[in-house]
Amino acid sequence: MTKFILYVLITIITVWALDGININNIFKKGQVIKARVAYFLILLSIIYLVTNFIYDFAYLKIF
Repeated sequence: MTKFILYVLITIITVWALDGININNIFKKGQVIKARVAYFLILLSIIYLVTNFIYDFAYLKIF
C-alpha cells in the first residue's frame, strides 16, 4: 500500500514538473503523436525510477 501511495504522489509531481517542458520543440513539425508518445514514455520512466529509488532508500536495512 505504501508503494501505491508513493506512485500516486510521484506521478502528480512528475506531471507537474514535465508540464513546464516544451517537448514539441525537440521534434519536427507535424510529429505531434511521436512527441506525445515520447512524453508519456519519459513520464513513465521517471515515475518508475524515482518511486523505486525512494522506496528502496526508505526501507534500506543496514546489516
